[in-house]
Amino acid sequence: MNEPIIIFFQIVLIDLVLAGDNAIIIGMVASQFKDKQRKKIIFWGISAAVVLRIIFTLIAAYLLQINGLRLVGGILLLFIAYKLYKNVINNEKKSENNLKVDNSSFFKAMIMVIIADVTMSIDNVLGVAGAAKNHYILLIFGLALSIILMATAASLVSKLIKKYRWIAWLGLLAILVVAIDLIYIDLINFI
Repeated sequence: MNEPIIIFFQIVLIDLVLAGDNAIIIGMVASQFKDKQRKKIIFWGISAAVVLRIIFTLIAAYLLQINGLRLVGGILLLFIAYKLYKNVINNEKKSENNLKVDNSSFFKAMIMVIIADVTMSIDNVLGVAGAAKNHYILLIFGLALSIILMATAASLVSKLIKKYRWIAWLGLLAILVVAIDLIYIDLINFI
């Protein structure tokens, strides 16, 4: 199979498994507020996530070109794969009831959403940038797909993964392949 086609499918799987987390957190935080504030939190939360994804994608694409940093990126992806295995595959997800939201302040809610955006955008961007390698059109596609999934289809993706467990397994496998490839490339360059 052609390398760009393989990369395309890796990016789709990584985005399917990792992109919906931001929207789910934003929705959970927003659900604690009245309608007018809820709409603002969703709008600004998704806007912040989009901006963070673009910034992190540019940084990751540049940094993954530097020898030595691919090894670090690969190790981080292995850690993300481990977290994914624990949380998604073994059904150890935190329930929505475990999310404590202080609904006394719009500002506090936005801080919580932005912190969640930062932590959850990094894993998605690292996976997509690592999979894309030097294929910048596929990198842009992966970024756009993650934004679309995050903004529109998070609950659908979540339901699909719960119903069809094999999607989560394929996503986990795609992340592992990218992580091992990043580590392998850097180790070969050092030798």
